Amino acid sequence: MEKSLSGKKILIHCYKHDGNIHRSWQTGLVLEETDDHFIVINNKTLVTESDGRMWYTREPAICYFPKDKWFNVICMIRKNGVHYYCNIASPTIYDGEALKYIDYDLDLKLFPDGRYRVLDEEEYKRHKELMNYDERLDEILNRQLEMLIEMAVGKKGPFDPEFTKHWYHVYQDLREEYVWK
Repeated sequence: MEKSLSGKKILIHCYKHDGNIHRSWQTGLVLEETDDHFIVINNKTLVTESDGRMWYTREPAICYFPKDKWFNVICMIRKNGVHYYCNIASPTIYDGEALKYIDYDLDLKLFPDGRYRVLDEEEYKRHKELMNYDERLDEILNRQLEMLIEMAVGKKGPFDPEFTKHWYHVYQDLREEYVWK
C-alpha cells in the first residue's frame, strides 16, 4: 500500500451500475486506512443527491468501507443507540479524487434492539433489468447480503458494539488535538 489516507479529509462518491453519480458527501475524515478497508467519520456533512437536492447528515456516523467486500456499513450514533445502514455495493476504491463505490440498491437497516429489515428489493429488481446486472453479479450481491445479515445478527465486524465506540473515541481524540494546536 502506498501513502495512507489516515487523518485526511476526503470526498465520497456513490455511483450506480450505469456509471452515473448517485450521491456525494462533501467531506469525510479518514480515521484509518489498511490494505482491507477505510474507516471514515462524517458529522453534519453536506450530501448532494443526483437530482441536485442537498441535505446535511444529522449525527456522527462511522463508515466502514471494505476494499474487498461488496458492501459498506454506516454506523449512525444517535441518542437511543447505534443505527446501522448497510449498502450492498462494490468494493470501495480511492482514485486520488474521492472514495468511490457503486451502490446496488439492496440495503440492510439494523436497529439498536437487533431487529433488521432488508430495503429496496423492488428497486434492485428494476435496476437489475434496466442496467443489465448479469447472473454472476446478482449471485455475488445476494450472497453478500446473506453474509451481512449473519454478521449483523452475530454482532461481528462493524456490528460489534465496541467497533463504533472505539472509532468514535478516536475521532474525539483527533478533534481535541486539532483544537489545542
